[in-house]
Amino acid sequence: MRASLLFAGLLLGGAVFAQDAASGDTAKTAASEWLALTDAGRYGASWDKAAPVFQGAISKPGWEQALRNVRMPLGAVKSRRLASAQFAHNLPGAPAGDYFVLQFATQFENKASAVETVTPMKGSDGNWRVSGYFIK
Repeated sequence: MRASLLFAGLLLGGAVFAQDAASGDTAKTAASEWLALTDAGRYGASWDKAAPVFQGAISKPGWEQALRNVRMPLGAVKSRRLASAQFAHNLPGAPAGDYFVLQFATQFENKASAVETVTPMKGSDGNWRVSGYFIK
């Protein structure tokens, strides 16, 4: 009986892991599509595709100006690789929800080494949208 319960627990744990992995893949895809907009200089479109919490934190014109000030001087992306991905349910200063904190090691034309942190959030409709973006 104990072995059966352990086996059932392992199966259920595997199902949760598979679900997190699938959500992680979907969150990574959403982040990549969003980053493609910013890489192309389509800053307004990136705001349009962002999570409501993101849009509530900064106006569209404010976002466009912020990215013109920060991203444009960096130049084109030369390379970007996913360095880490971590699921979180609670983030400081953010509403409770499902998040993936993705960190990318990025090389820009005018900055050889940067870390981009992109945080997709799962919306009430089940879709993942970027709720945060930072460059170091």
